[in-house]
Amino acid sequence: MSHNKPKTRVKTSKKRKTSSTRWLQRQLNDPYVAEAKKHGYRGRAAFKLKEMDEKHGLLKPGAVIVDLGAAPGGWCQIATEKKCKVVAIDLLDMDELPGVVFFKGDFMDDDAPERLKTELLKLDRSGLADAVLSDMAPNTIGHKQTDHLRIMAVVEAAYHFACEILKPGGTFVAKVFQGGAEQDLLKDMKKRFEKVKHIKPPASRKDSSEQYLIATGFKPLDKG
Repeated sequence: MSHNKPKTRVKTSKKRKTSSTRWLQRQLNDPYVAEAKKHGYRGRAAFKLKEMDEKHGLLKPGAVIVDLGAAPGGWCQIATEKKCKVVAIDLLDMDELPGVVFFKGDFMDDDAPERLKTELLKLDRSGLADAVLSDMAPNTIGHKQTDHLRIMAVVEAAYHFACEILKPGGTFVAKVFQGGAEQDLLKDMKKRFEKVKHIKPPASRKDSSEQYLIATGFKPLDKG
């Protein structure tokens, strides 16, 4: 990806806040935003999954994928490009995509996991998924400890759901932030998955504290 383009400067309008001018400038000078447009992706986030998949082989043709926090649909696009079948949920609307069943709703609501499970049964007789991908991030309030607790609550909910619906050998990916996952959660994950690691894909902005937790090789507990 060439980075030699002259930088675009954004004039600050009186009505536009400095922070939104900065955001606009960053968007205009972001090679991933330009690439996303070129490839018809619904945002630069598509490249995060693409890079993680290229490095770790997360998506296999014919796989059943659950995408939590899917809107606007960049991760769904990457998954369907790899010929995966996708069940997705988000609080925000998402335009239709072939090969994707989408629910508008909050994954943290009590009925959301059941709705997803019902749809999974239609895609695979086992009702199980090959991968659970979570790009969910709760709204932050700027108070470090509170934000961290909110983020971890979402990651843990996604993880426990993944443990219920993953096939043996399945994959779990979740967005976490600086500091990564809690030690207790990591300890539990290491018992349930063969490999667990934190990574920051190149498409994650350098100034962002986000990183991703990738757990592969799911080991279901013996029921007995």
